[in-house]
Amino acid sequence: MPRSTGPRPSTIGALAEAMDRVAPARLAEPWDNVGLLLGDRADPCGRVLVAVDWTAAVLEEAIALRADAVVCYHPPIFDALKRLASDDPRQRLLLDAARAGVALLSPHTALDAVKGGVNDWLAEGIAGGPEPFARCAGLEPLRPASSLPGGEAFKLVTFVPAEASARVREALADAGAGVIGAYDRCTTRGDVTGTFRGGTGTSPAVGAAGRQEEVREERIETVASAARLPWAIAALRAVHPYEEPALEVHALAARPSLDEGAGRLLTLRTPASVREVAVRLRRHLGVRRIESACPPGAEAARHSVIALCPGAGASFLAEAAARGATMLVTGEARHHEHLGAMAAGLTLLLPGHTQTERGYMPTLARKLAHALPGVSFTTSQCDLPPLSEAGGSPARARAARPARPRP
Repeated sequence: MPRSTGPRPSTIGALAEAMDRVAPARLAEPWDNVGLLLGDRADPCGRVLVAVDWTAAVLEEAIALRADAVVCYHPPIFDALKRLASDDPRQRLLLDAARAGVALLSPHTALDAVKGGVNDWLAEGIAGGPEPFARCAGLEPLRPASSLPGGEAFKLVTFVPAEASARVREALADAGAGVIGAYDRCTTRGDVTGTFRGGTGTSPAVGAAGRQEEVREERIETVASAARLPWAIAALRAVHPYEEPALEVHALAARPSLDEGAGRLLTLRTPASVREVAVRLRRHLGVRRIESACPPGAEAARHSVIALCPGAGASFLAEAAARGATMLVTGEARHHEHLGAMAAGLTLLLPGHTQTERGYMPTLARKLAHALPGVSFTTSQCDLPPLSEAGGSPARARAARPARPRP
């Protein structure tokens, strides 16, 4: 039978890489579990289902769709597993996914933290839409993410006679030091004066043993990755004219970001009342009910600095208060967190855990489709909120439809 001449399918590994471009794993919280959680990177991937939670209904939908993978916002594997047994319902769902050949991936808090992610989407709803959001007076992470380029983990400093400077810098570059982004052979140098006295048995490159010497030197600074640092030091020692080269190694700190991180602190140009913010959120999130915890006497207050975190973000209460916020919008909070917020003078708005995340899933599907052309991404219609009004039924999810990249 002749081979198909059509386009080759993508792979689960390529899907995992595309998801990391959309929601970099480096942004995930330390306690989280993101990335490819179940599956073979080499397996083909042509259809992907996007959902909030991994449930039996989503599994059935994935099988009916003939999906090769499901991207679940909440990690299907979160707590440590010591066994996989079918007598545990949640473990059975994982076994069923493996039997069906359905890979499972999750972006979770990495998707919250990235610029343009769930945090920013929720902030847009609080502001009242894209235009008011674009005009807001400020937006920054409550806990800024920080990162350090791999090639700049360390700074290496040495001192060398001016006539040997070029030789030492060349050796450092050949050893892989001095890489900053798309640039290499990066150094800084400046004139200094070195003094030294060689002890008994030394053979100084300048002057004589036992005599105080003074020589014009260059201070050379460069950066190095953890992997290349030992090689850079060895290369420096090999070409440096001194018997005992003076060198320093400094570990560099990660750099905080104003665009990425956990939670957001939103500053509105026009302060809004609790009722106004709630009306905006009901429209943005598609919910009918939003609970609130308001300090006594603050019902009529207007809020300009609002902290937010999708899901369960009451752990941000202290930081929100310290940053001057008078309101915290998050999905859910416990009873004593309600009381703590009120005692701290903060108003809590609680639309529901999954309601602060669910509406972003079509956007996630579009972004993944743009990052991985040729693969079909569909937003689940069987993935429903677990809670409903007593005697009612869960809110209807949006109809599943293929997501196409924006032009």
